[in-house]
Parts: sequence; C-alpha cells; structure tokens
Amino acid sequence: MAKKLYVGGLSYNTSDEALKEYFSQAGTVESATVIMDKISGRSKGFGFVEMASDEEAQAAIEMFNGKEFDGRSLTVNEARPKEDRPFNRGGDRRQSW
Repeated sequence: MAKKLYVGGLSYNTSDEALKEYFSQAGTVESATVIMDKISGRSKGFGFVEMASDEEAQAAIEMFNGKEFDGRSLTVNEARPKEDRPFNRGGDRRQSW
C-alpha cells in the first residue's frame, strides 16, 4: 500500500521532478508534488511524496529527514490528513448573516 510523506524545508527552486528523483533513492516513488502558491505561482517550500510501500516510506524518512537537499535541511515525516478549518471571512467569528 502506498504511503504519503510530508516534505518540508524545500528550496523555492525545487521541482516535482527533482523531488521525485531524489526520493527514488529510497524506493519506488508513485508521485511527488511541490505545493505552489495559487497567486504568485511560487513554491510554498513544502510538498508531498507518495512511496509505493510502507517499507520504502520508512526508508525515505530515515534517509532524508534532517538531510540537506538543494541547500536546505528537509523535514520528512508521514503526512497527516488535511484538517477541516472553519470558514472565516477574516473578522469576528460571531458574525450573524
């Protein structure tokens, strides 16, 4: 079963392909995505890598967490599900409509 990893501390110049190539040292990479800002189109400095198996994901965590890539120290751990956040119009949450 594939395991998704969070990768933080990425250089703003890191591409999806470079991330995939780097993590392929630990095993089969199903996907690698650098998260981009919708407005500026620039990297947000983090991404996600999906490894083919739990064992390969654990190997990637051990190999790359705290290691330098593109001049930056990486944080690599198991990705957690995105938390739902309440919609907020930027003001008081007690607004009545």
